[in-house]
Amino acid sequence: MARIAQVHFEHYHAPNTLGVEETRPRISWKFENHRPDFAQSAYEIEVSEIAWDSKTTVLSTTKRTSSESYLVPWLHTEPLTSRQKTSIRVRAWDESGDATEWSDRAVLEAGLLNRTDWQCQRIAAPWGPGTKEPDPEQLYRKDFDLSKKIAKARLYITAQGVYEAELNGQKVGDHFMAPGWTTYDGRLQYQTYDVTSLLRAGANAIGVRVAEGWFSGRIGFAGGHRNIWGPHTALLVQMEVTTTDGEVTTILSDGSWSVAKGPIQRAEIYDGEKYDATKEIPLWSSPGMSLDSAIWSPVLVMDPLPETVKLTAGFGEPVRRIETLKPVAKTITPSGKVILDFGQNLVGYVKLSNINGPRGHKITLSHAEVLEHEELCTRPLRICKAIDEYILKGDGNESYNPRFTFHGFRYAQIDGWTGGELEECAEAIVCHTDMTPVGGFTSSNPLLNKLYQNICWGMRDNFLSVPTDCPQRDERLGWSGDLALFAPTAVLIYDCFTFLKNWLIDVEYDQRVLGGVPAMVTPNNTIPDPVWCRRVPCAIWHDVTVLAPWALYEETADTSILAQQYNSMVTWMRKVPLQSTGATHLWDPAIFNLGDWLDPAAPPNAPWKGATDAKMVANAFLIHSLDLMSEISGILNQDSDQTHFTTWSKAARQEFQDEYITKTGRLVSDSQTAYALAICFDLLTDSQKDHAGSRLVYLVRKNEFKIGTGFAGTPFICEALAKAGHIQVAYAMLLNESCPSWLYPVTMGATTVWERWDSMLPDGSVNPGEMTSFNHYAFGAIAKFMYERVAGLQRVEPGWKKFRVAPSIGAEFSHGSAEHETAFGRISSRWEATQTAGEGGVEKMVVRVSVPYSTTCEVVIPTTSGGRREVVGCGEWTFESEFRRDYEWPVKALPPKS
Repeated sequence: MARIAQVHFEHYHAPNTLGVEETRPRISWKFENHRPDFAQSAYEIEVSEIAWDSKTTVLSTTKRTSSESYLVPWLHTEPLTSRQKTSIRVRAWDESGDATEWSDRAVLEAGLLNRTDWQCQRIAAPWGPGTKEPDPEQLYRKDFDLSKKIAKARLYITAQGVYEAELNGQKVGDHFMAPGWTTYDGRLQYQTYDVTSLLRAGANAIGVRVAEGWFSGRIGFAGGHRNIWGPHTALLVQMEVTTTDGEVTTILSDGSWSVAKGPIQRAEIYDGEKYDATKEIPLWSSPGMSLDSAIWSPVLVMDPLPETVKLTAGFGEPVRRIETLKPVAKTITPSGKVILDFGQNLVGYVKLSNINGPRGHKITLSHAEVLEHEELCTRPLRICKAIDEYILKGDGNESYNPRFTFHGFRYAQIDGWTGGELEECAEAIVCHTDMTPVGGFTSSNPLLNKLYQNICWGMRDNFLSVPTDCPQRDERLGWSGDLALFAPTAVLIYDCFTFLKNWLIDVEYDQRVLGGVPAMVTPNNTIPDPVWCRRVPCAIWHDVTVLAPWALYEETADTSILAQQYNSMVTWMRKVPLQSTGATHLWDPAIFNLGDWLDPAAPPNAPWKGATDAKMVANAFLIHSLDLMSEISGILNQDSDQTHFTTWSKAARQEFQDEYITKTGRLVSDSQTAYALAICFDLLTDSQKDHAGSRLVYLVRKNEFKIGTGFAGTPFICEALAKAGHIQVAYAMLLNESCPSWLYPVTMGATTVWERWDSMLPDGSVNPGEMTSFNHYAFGAIAKFMYERVAGLQRVEPGWKKFRVAPSIGAEFSHGSAEHETAFGRISSRWEATQTAGEGGVEKMVVRVSVPYSTTCEVVIPTTSGGRREVVGCGEWTFESEFRRDYEWPVKALPPKS
């Protein structure tokens, strides 16, 4: 009989269901061990409450005749309240009336849902106000007694800054850089921890480290700014302890706390951490210590957090320390420096152990992504030191584990090392938001497989609390355009729904602050130029309000994300500046747009000066967004809006035709990006498509299959060639190894995706442009094409209710595969082709497809007579066929003119 598994609330993954901001969470489940023809006819959901003493009380049991098993609405009559802990279990019936066993229980606990639930005070160090330079970490502590045995304890905590808590000398939780980065003037996230096991009857102590982080530390490029969201850090703590007799004791941040300066003398996002072990305060978070008044001071009690700042649990997963990497090599540079190579460009820090040396001796760790002339290359970091320092206390066998900084690096230069064998004593700790992997891709081309791995690493490294544009230099900002273009690829690799849902709330907040125009970066307030970066509309970047929610909807079929962001979308569309005369449905040409940013034809120091007319790019994306808005408003039953956007889109399309396209399909901007956007955004008439496709092929062949696109065109160039019937040309471009191309960085040893196609030049020197990163996910959008064309795995309906397996045979691929975890289960496509005996070039193809419960797959495979199509339901399927590779390979470039 079928078994119900993976019962969960909303889009949460365990263990991230403690202290959440939900009152009526929707419920989903999957089926295992079922017959291929199994179909759910009814379900029953039992909702129970778990009390402080772990006793479970059934609140309701509701049965429904329905086939639904995904995002089923909350059926209990009452919503969850603050602190309420609930469990659910599910069973289902098939069409013959047979019932499954009850599922395992899924548990969720609500956080503090109302502002009135917070009774603590906001406290700060008395020396904090007026601080203009980097401030040492603050150590807050409070002693308290618990006279009875503890049954349950919850710590609700946040900081304006970043924090790490301890109870009785033991670290609380596993979060890194908590509470994360949000629009602090609009939302401050808090965390909830189960600290029952860390408390005891009798004397206890709580200690909290607080450092500046994003809140008041230096952030932003061109030198950045300090104290953007406030002049100093602050702390809020509310611990609620329930004893075995049901009595509740609260330990609150208030004037009874003490604070001291800690051993972390500098804790900067950009410049790194300086830890002076000689300034450690032994047992500072343990009970019973005598507080030296020369070290410890009473805290400053601040005014309550403004009501305009929402205290929220947020929706995204926390940042965690995910993985540990050992160095793969140690080298001595020509100048005599010791450098460790961790073999992977990553985000995190270097942890050192087995340190031995005299008191006061300093060890310095400098970080960089690449080497140049065999030395650490720090020029691309700009005004960012990326240096950690450890000063020994001299008592033998010390260790150093940075707490409040992170770096983007592959190489670490270690100066002043005193200890054991360095390769054994150093390890890189990889840190990023703890998203669940949901995708995989492989092919018969090892360089393409490495490219896919690089794309995954680039996403991991840049999805740290917010989606950043690079994790190493004096920037690391949540650029909207990068995410707008990468989101359709991101959802294939990781489950980033809650991560992006959380960030999009801040996108709308910044948009309101700026009068309806979205910010170029979110969280905002980090860019010094208030003109074009903060208030001037910009296509693609501001289209994130439409493109990112749509990508999440397509992946999940969850209309709630469209509803959540709908006002943001409509507000932006109303703010698009249109021409007052002439083409009144297109962008005002007087407005500056970034266009096809980082087109390889653009000068190194002027990345907006690409080959494609920036206004044409803006108008292409405007029409694309209008098309989506027509669909979205229809989905949300906003009929008048749908009519408005449909009419606007039709008029804009005609004006685009009049302005940019000849009758035969030639574009004014005769560039790869121009044709790619025109083909993929359906801007061409039927009579224009063939000529436009042929012209795109001409441009690609003329350019020897090298990339001629920047941010705007790169996600679409290969797909445009495929749509136009030229898959072999697309593959020639995909597999090209010359600069600029996707595989050129791979041949140069890249382990992530680069910001520029030529971030490193063929001679091994670094691009002279000021803006040069080796870890930037935007150009990794090609992974979507790899899934859909090379492996053949294509989403047909939102949420993967229907999908297609249709590998595009070409190049020299002999196999390709992709897998993806959907709301209904794991889907996969794997094909292999082998030469058959005999003449005629006939090959045998075997295609294996996994189709989960409640989904349908269309399988399209080539044959010697043209093609074969079958539609199948749940199960494991194998298809065989014979075909011929009747195409030109390798595709030839156009010969140079004599």
